[in-house]
Amino acid sequence: MRSGGPLRHSVTRPAKTQHPVARRVLTSRLPWKLVSTSHQYTTRLGYVIGHVLRGGETIAIYGPLGAGKTALVRGIVQGLGASPTVVSSPTFVVIREYDQGRLPLAHMDLYRIRSPRELESTGLTEYFSGQTVTAIEWADKGLFALPQDRIEIALDHRAARIRTIQLSATGPQSGKILALAHMHYSKTSRGHQGPLPRVLSRETTTRS
Repeated sequence: MRSGGPLRHSVTRPAKTQHPVARRVLTSRLPWKLVSTSHQYTTRLGYVIGHVLRGGETIAIYGPLGAGKTALVRGIVQGLGASPTVVSSPTFVVIREYDQGRLPLAHMDLYRIRSPRELESTGLTEYFSGQTVTAIEWADKGLFALPQDRIEIALDHRAARIRTIQLSATGPQSGKILALAHMHYSKTSRGHQGPLPRVLSRETTTRS
């Protein structure tokens, strides 16, 4: 019997973990900061967000009067496939529902809410289940009632027509949606005819 060569032990190397592109974008790009020079540009950003929503997301929107909160919601509604002309601020009625798009959206304005009891009476929390997207202006007045996993968008005045916009996620699902929105925004901004809200560089953010 012939003696063979030295025994070779087979080594099984673990497969390299493939991280989704969205996760890489999430960890490197959030919070996501932009500069918008008009309501039109803010609406376009909302369109990008609406385009990637999957259903059931909560979008908490912060900012002073005239910062473009309703313009952003108008874009989100358009991104869902409905006409942006149906959108108006629900300041006096608190909640408006839009179901003309691929997902239903509840547009809420908590500006006039003064107490937890008032907030509870609006039925806000009933919208946080199912496929309804909730977009909440003046969300700071109802933070205690909002889902832990949500998209947060803060708008602020920088000059007469210029707004800063910061988008962040408070959980894994909202993070995935913002990552998708960021990728879609990058593709759209490269091929779009006309300007979109400008991404703030770290240097610009530091100076602000």
